[in-house]
Amino acid sequence: MATEAPPPRNDTETDHVPASPTTEQFVEVQEGAEFGELRRTYRSFAFPLTLAFIAWYLLYVLLSNYAGDFMGTKLFGNVNVALVLGLGQFATTFLIAWLYSRHAANRLDPKAEAIKHRMEADA
Repeated sequence: MATEAPPPRNDTETDHVPASPTTEQFVEVQEGAEFGELRRTYRSFAFPLTLAFIAWYLLYVLLSNYAGDFMGTKLFGNVNVALVLGLGQFATTFLIAWLYSRHAANRLDPKAEAIKHRMEADA
């Protein structure tokens, strides 16, 4: 049988909710050197990898459209160049995701966490 009663209150929980930073504080942090460094660190990783992956993908598409004989070359059994390069697209996607995860955990997250803690302390 369902009731409309709220769940029991846990007295060990604190009712204190930290104040949110103001718009001016967000703008100040965004214009600061520390946030600029965080943004540069992100961009120096993400932009080159994105461009490289797009170039790799477009190469695959162009080879598929204009180099059919090459893509149809059998490597062994029924496995041809097109299949290997197509599976390479998946492998590359997972590799980039794994590399980004490591990069974010090691270089981005600590900087972002420091900025977050400083903003919450100032609010």
